[in-house]
Amino acid sequence: MDNNLVWHNAVVSRAMRQQKNHHKSFILWFTGLSGAGKSTLAHRVEEILYHKGCNTYVFDGDNVRHGLCADLGFSDSDRHENIRRIGEMSKLFIEAGVIALTAFISPFSSDRQVVRSLVEPGDFIEIFCDAPVAVCESRDPKGLYKKARIGQIQHFTGISSPYEVPENPEIIVPTGTESLEFCAGKVVTFLAGNDMIPL
Repeated sequence: MDNNLVWHNAVVSRAMRQQKNHHKSFILWFTGLSGAGKSTLAHRVEEILYHKGCNTYVFDGDNVRHGLCADLGFSDSDRHENIRRIGEMSKLFIEAGVIALTAFISPFSSDRQVVRSLVEPGDFIEIFCDAPVAVCESRDPKGLYKKARIGQIQHFTGISSPYEVPENPEIIVPTGTESLEFCAGKVVTFLAGNDMIPL
């Protein structure tokens, strides 16, 4: 890094923004296999928070790869860089007083830990969308598992690339067996119970 770079502290602080917004800012990090329901759940939770008056933004894996991470592929090194960039962006959003919701496979525990280390304790809420490969493959909304099985997609998580299950996530949602509303309710209940959002 250039030694001439100096972090500029904002006049309007995160605490001031949180006070104005009437809620805390933090990262909700949805992780799980492709087809586990991460994006669907993240957007439903955002909708609920929006109606509670919260300032939110969902970073969706596909959307980010259309722009910010359009130069990255799916090798291990590119996956690491993808998550690093999202972590840094999410950190900026919570400094702005926004609840950042991220929906990424983020298969490696070390990458998720890197993002957690970027922010203060309690600012990173890891949400494991628990759905087994068989369920995700039966859904296969984009036809990706089918392509991976016949070798058209390389480095596909759950088939030809590993997924490291979170060891101690803040929240586990059984997206493979329970309804969207049940899973969203579990996330919102956790946030309200920890005084992170309005009741």
